[in-house]
Amino acid sequence: MPLSPGDKRGPYEILAPLGAGGIGEVYRARDGKLNRDVAIKVLPAALAGDAQYLARFEREAQMLAAQNHPNIATVYGIEQGALVMELVEGADLKGPLPLEEAIAIARQIAAGLEAAHEKGIIHRDLKPANIRPTSRRNSGPRLRSAIRSCKPPAFRLQPLRKRSRPRLSPI
Repeated sequence: MPLSPGDKRGPYEILAPLGAGGIGEVYRARDGKLNRDVAIKVLPAALAGDAQYLARFEREAQMLAAQNHPNIATVYGIEQGALVMELVEGADLKGPLPLEEAIAIARQIAAGLEAAHEKGIIHRDLKPANIRPTSRRNSGPRLRSAIRSCKPPAFRLQPLRKRSRPRLSPI
């Protein structure tokens, strides 16, 4: 359901829309208890009254909350049917990128996906618009400046189904 600046969801005040997709609308909000900005994802109005989609939305929140990885946005909780998560600042991934930077970003994306896969979860909508490169200082001995870190701002997930091994026929 569309939200407007000033609307409240529990202790969260909506500040501005951030984006919308097939399964949700994302807003910047202010956490009035902890004095921080967060991202709030709600179902679109067409799906908000559908019990099946609400249950799927809650399962998504639970799966995301089970993740603890530097390349996956952190879920803080659910508030009045809204998924409250880490606000990942920065612009969507855009190219072209220098080869070394592209490889570094690809490794971080792969690390986040691997962590999700280890918990039986797959990302269903991986694309540049769902990746946010962010600057983060690292005082490691080989790094002299800021490195880039990537996180998907909203991880749309689906349980990984166990498949039986494919049968190979002799040639």
